[in-house]
Amino acid sequence: MSPAPRDPHADGPFTPVAEHVRACLDLVRPLPPLDVALRDALGCVLAEDVVSPRPLPAFDNSGMDGYAVRVRDVEGASPEAPVRLPVVADVPAGSGDALRLPGGTSARIMTGAPVPAGAEAVVPVEWTDRGVAHVAVRRAPRPGQHVRRAGEDVAAGVVVVEAGTRLEPRHVGVLAAVGRARVRVRPRPRVVVVSTGTEVVEPGAALGRGQLHDANGYLLTAAAEDVGALAYRVGVVADDAGALAGVLDDQLVRADVVVTSGGVSEGAYDTVKEVLSGRLGERAGHRVRFGRVALQPGMPQGAGTLGEQRVPVFTLPGNPVSAFVSFEAFVRPALRRMLGAQGPDPERPRVRCVADEGWTSPPAKEQHVRCAWTRGADGRLHVAPVSGHGSHLVTALARTTCLAVVPVGTSVVEVGDEVECVLLGPLPVGAA
Repeated sequence: MSPAPRDPHADGPFTPVAEHVRACLDLVRPLPPLDVALRDALGCVLAEDVVSPRPLPAFDNSGMDGYAVRVRDVEGASPEAPVRLPVVADVPAGSGDALRLPGGTSARIMTGAPVPAGAEAVVPVEWTDRGVAHVAVRRAPRPGQHVRRAGEDVAAGVVVVEAGTRLEPRHVGVLAAVGRARVRVRPRPRVVVVSTGTEVVEPGAALGRGQLHDANGYLLTAAAEDVGALAYRVGVVADDAGALAGVLDDQLVRADVVVTSGGVSEGAYDTVKEVLSGRLGERAGHRVRFGRVALQPGMPQGAGTLGEQRVPVFTLPGNPVSAFVSFEAFVRPALRRMLGAQGPDPERPRVRCVADEGWTSPPAKEQHVRCAWTRGADGRLHVAPVSGHGSHLVTALARTTCLAVVPVGTSVVEVGDEVECVLLGPLPVGAA
C-alpha cells in the first residue's frame, strides 16, 4: 500500500471509525437475562453454562436391533457353523425391567433399549436368522460391540453448551437431551427500522420520476435479524418533520433499538437530523449527536438516545451501500453486545488477503471496499473489488463476500498488497 501525507485541505475534521464504534457501544448494555421455555430459546444467546445433570447415555444401551449375548457363548460362530441360543427375553426401547442375562442364552433387543446385566455385546439382527424362541448366530461380535456405554457421550457435571452461545437448532437438541425444559438467555433485542425520504417507495410499487424502491428498509431489517435481533420494518416515512416525529414516538414502546436510514447529511431536507437535534430534538427528550466519520462509504453518521426512555438510535446514511457498511461497522457490534456476546465476532472474521487488483483510497478516511475473495494457487485468500466506489452502486452487494479495510493514510492499494478483510461469512477452511 502507498501511504499518503495528511492533506491540510481535506474536508475534515472527521471522527475516527474506532471512536464512533466506541460511542455506539457506550449506548447499549447486554439485555437482562430471562428464563424461557426451550421452544422459545432459538436464536437467543445463552446466559448460563448448561451442565449435564446425569451421564449421557444414562445407561448402557443397544446401538443396533439384534440380540444381547455373552461373547464366550457365540465364540467361533460363522455362516457355516452358526451358534444356536435360546431367546429368554424381549427388551424394547424404554424397558424399565432390571434384567440379567444367564449364560448360554440371548435376549432380543431393540436399538436404544437397556442392555441386560451380564450381556457383553449385541449381535445385529442381520448376523442371525431372526429367530424368536431360538436364534442362530452366524457371526461373533467383539466384546462391547454395538453397546453404547453409559456416559460415553458426556459425564455428569460436564458443560454441554457454554454461556455466550447463540442457540441454533443443534444446541436446542443438546439442551433437550440433557433434560432442560427451560434455559436462561439474553432476549433478542427488538430493532425498529425506519427508512426516510419522499423519493422512496415500497418495492412492487410503480416508480415515478425521481423515485426509488426502499432497499434500505429491507436490507437493514434482514441484517438485524441475521445478527439475532427481532426486527420490525416501519413503512417509508416522507421528509416531513411532524410525520417522522410521530412515527418515532409511536415506535418507542416496542423498541430496544431504532435504526434509521437517510436524512443525516447537510441537505435542506435531511429530516432525521432536523427532528433529532436542535431545539426540536431537545423538546422531545432526544440526545443524538451527528457528525462526519472517517469512513468511506458512510461518512455522515448519528448516534444517541430517543425520548425519556433513552432508547438507543443509530442514524445511517441513505445510500444503500453506505447503510450496509455503516450497519456492519457500527450497529452490528452494538446488537451483539446487547445479546451478551463478547470478543471477536465469529461470523465476521478478519483475515489478511492478497489484492489481485489495485485501487485508490481517500487518505483521510478508512475505506471499506466491497470485494470477493477466492482461494489462490498459493493457498492464500485473494481479493478483488466487485464494483466502483460509488455508494449508489447497490447491485454489487450480491457479489460481495468481504469488505477490504484500507486504513487512514493510504492512497493506493497495489496488486500484491496485503489488505485486512472482514469476511461476510465463516472463516474459510485453511485460512490463516
